[in-house]
Amino acid sequence: MRTVGDAERRARLATRQALHPDHHAHDVVGAARSVVCLHATEAATVHLAVGARTTGVTPFDVDAALYDDRGIVKQLAMRRTLFALPRDLLPAALAVARERIAPEQHRLIARDATRHGIADDGAAWLETAGAAVERRLAGGEALPAATLRAELPELSGAITINEGKRYGGTFNLAPRVVTWLGAQGRITRGPNAGHWRLSKPAWTLMGSWLGAEPAIPDLATGYAELVRRWLERFGPGTLEDVQWWLGATKGHTRAALAEVGAVEVALEGGGTGWLLPDDLEPVAEVGPWAALLPTLDPTTMGWKSRDWYLDPAHRELLFDSNGNGGTTAWWDGRIVGAWVQDDDGVVSVVECPGTDLGSEGRSALAAEAERLTAWLDGVRITNVYSSRLMKGEALP
Repeated sequence: MRTVGDAERRARLATRQALHPDHHAHDVVGAARSVVCLHATEAATVHLAVGARTTGVTPFDVDAALYDDRGIVKQLAMRRTLFALPRDLLPAALAVARERIAPEQHRLIARDATRHGIADDGAAWLETAGAAVERRLAGGEALPAATLRAELPELSGAITINEGKRYGGTFNLAPRVVTWLGAQGRITRGPNAGHWRLSKPAWTLMGSWLGAEPAIPDLATGYAELVRRWLERFGPGTLEDVQWWLGATKGHTRAALAEVGAVEVALEGGGTGWLLPDDLEPVAEVGPWAALLPTLDPTTMGWKSRDWYLDPAHRELLFDSNGNGGTTAWWDGRIVGAWVQDDDGVVSVVECPGTDLGSEGRSALAAEAERLTAWLDGVRITNVYSSRLMKGEALP
């Protein structure tokens, strides 16, 4: 069993995930492929992640890929997370959504509809509401959830939960109904009504948006394709890394690794990783590189075990208690800080305490900050998942 050292893992990351400037992707779809798919929980992450991995690609090019060419498509998938996927990977992601996410959402929505007196039979109410949405969208029109709720009496219904608590209140079930339909692959997020940094989707039938209904494989086939692409871009990774990213059981993860013929390798510092059988040759180191990545970037979030690119002492500065990563500054394959903007939209780097970047590292990151400032062209990004370092908070 050959050993893959941390330096080689960082070299693989730099080139395969299009972060080294000599290995940037040529276009939006290429940037998405470089990390399998793009996180889309925060709308701006899609555009910023592409900008970090390309040269000469603008936010408007990302919008065109999403809404005109439709080469990448937003879909709720692994870990019940929203991703922007290359179109040819959508069927595999839909297999996961249809088999793992949709049934659970059906159960929860039907339960709440019954429990809160919206209908005696919550499951029947949900099926009726879903059918009404599909009928309304049958002409190819794209409509936001609020419009669907206003026009369709079948979607009427709200529940009140956790009264008196900060996270409580009264919530309409309509958005959850369209999310369930989206998890089934019956409808999808179409045009965005707001600025690219905001998420204001209109919903449309999947077949209308893509021109044809995707052929969704069975769950095992979907998992295998997702694992194959993950190993191609993120490998080597441990069983726990793959399972975490996939959001699957250990049994499903092992079966997918076996299906793609994954081969065991030893990792520096102990542990076993996996690579594709045609990807076992050593990879040469590359020159030092700098990158500024957005909140929830696929590289930052790509592995469960992160010590080979993140100092454990800095974890709580850069990730929240749920493991959501904020903006990150990378130097030579390691996270060394975060980036923030001032009121004028100028980007600057905040170093992790005790980090010794040297003059070369600081200069390279300063150049990336200038590049990102110009790319944003005055647009200020707000983040739901802001880390302690981004907010200027010290560890307790």
